[in-house]
Amino acid sequence: MSVFIIAEAGVNHNGSIDIAKEMVDNAKEAGADCIKFQTFIAENLVSKNAEKAEYQKKQTDSNENQLDMLKKLELSFDEFIELNEYCKHKNIEFLSTAFDLDSIDFLMKLDMKRWKIPSGEITNLPYLIKIAKTGKPIILSTGMSTMDEIKETVKVLKENGCGNITLLHCTTEYPTPYKNVNLRAMNTIQDETKMPIGYSDHTKGIEVSIAAVAMGAIVIEKHFTMDKNMEGPDHKASLEPNELKAMVKAIRNIELALGNGVKIPAESEIKNMKITRKSIMASNCINKGEVFTEENLTVKRPGNGISSMMWFEVLGQTAIKNFKEDELIEL
Repeated sequence: MSVFIIAEAGVNHNGSIDIAKEMVDNAKEAGADCIKFQTFIAENLVSKNAEKAEYQKKQTDSNENQLDMLKKLELSFDEFIELNEYCKHKNIEFLSTAFDLDSIDFLMKLDMKRWKIPSGEITNLPYLIKIAKTGKPIILSTGMSTMDEIKETVKVLKENGCGNITLLHCTTEYPTPYKNVNLRAMNTIQDETKMPIGYSDHTKGIEVSIAAVAMGAIVIEKHFTMDKNMEGPDHKASLEPNELKAMVKAIRNIELALGNGVKIPAESEIKNMKITRKSIMASNCINKGEVFTEENLTVKRPGNGISSMMWFEVLGQTAIKNFKEDELIEL
């Protein structure tokens, strides 16, 4: 199964439908399977007094609160309808994360193939139940979560009608320092839950996503932006289009390289076996009837004669003809 690559546009469109469409174009060009946005009604998502996270304060107007910031990053429901149609036209899957119950109701009308639940909603019981009852597949990010919380959320989703769940290991920090990635936890999640796993990457580069695929991730989610220097909370922790394209290419190469796990000679290397392996041959002239010994035999390339693994079976036998130096031994 091919790795499902989600190009996370998030709110990096900065509230512009035109930038959002440009991001669709670039995600498609990069080879991503899906582009994901964030759907919310700011007043339903945060209170008037909610402060911004530290990383948000660094990248946005320090005088505004979280509600003011999110209002500037909103797209209307009508704009999401337009984006969904645009994605269909471009032949790339549209996906958007709902951040409130009204947004879930709206996105249900767009007939998305799956839901993406963000890390911040993993303890939002009414939200989890509402999404689970749709019966659609769910991709769940697990940032900030303990193993017990993950198991409890999976239980809630299953009990309310969702049996197709993929869990993404994630560190909710933008950007995530490499020392805080703890990528091995991805496999711990799989071992503990017996569920498919992936990785939602908030690091600056592409290395960790590539490593996650090598470790078994079947879903990769990565933020991207048209320009890291744009104002907004997530741009600095996002890839630019050329970097996104490089990541997708690297992941596809790793997929090919992983293979099926069966250890046999690859088709491309069979032709090299005779050249690089060795055969038993005469180390000097050997006369017919002479006994083969360690003094008159040697092992050299090419490997198109008697295998050197037959060394002890050949020793002590009698030469059936004269052999010149470096001539392959025949029995």
